[in-house]
Amino acid sequence: MITLLTSWLLSRTILKGVPTTFTLELPPLRLPQVGRVLVRSVLDRTLFVLARAVTVAAPAGALIWVLANISFEGQSLLARGAGLLEPLGRALGLDGFILLAFILGLPANEIVLPILLMGYLSAGTMVEIDSLTVLQNILVHGHGWTWLTALCTMLFSLLHFPCGTTLFTIQRETKSLKWMFWAAAIPLAVACLVCFAVAQAVRALGLV
Repeated sequence: MITLLTSWLLSRTILKGVPTTFTLELPPLRLPQVGRVLVRSVLDRTLFVLARAVTVAAPAGALIWVLANISFEGQSLLARGAGLLEPLGRALGLDGFILLAFILGLPANEIVLPILLMGYLSAGTMVEIDSLTVLQNILVHGHGWTWLTALCTMLFSLLHFPCGTTLFTIQRETKSLKWMFWAAAIPLAVACLVCFAVAQAVRALGLV
């Protein structure tokens, strides 16, 4: 529903009058050659994607480490950043650490939870939890998660901007920073609006 609604709005606003085409290019039919398929798969797919991931992830990893390990007045820069985002995070049904984890998790969505746990536990490196019971204790008992927090986190995760590698691909394919910006800004705006509406409605009804 969100995808259809967003497409409908875009076709009547910034994409109004832009022709839409769909081209499916079919290569000439040949008998497959196993060796060539493997080589082309490794060179054109695996290595290319890994190179783009490293290009985006390496600087982000360094930034996350710096934020977690440099302190100012007894508080890490990561915690200070979360504190600045706390009011906005609460309005969206989240908290400052959750919002910051999504921002710093731009290179790959898989690192959002480790970054979040690193912030919650004041750790100097990313943290992985093996037990769901331990995770529950950290989130619910340690940092006051409710069902609304979990719901808004899932909604934000579902709707927010794509990962850095995808944005890099969009920029490369369109050769335009403008479309890369819109590809990040539109989902982010949708995620914020949906989470804000859900959080405020639930709180107004006194359900949490």
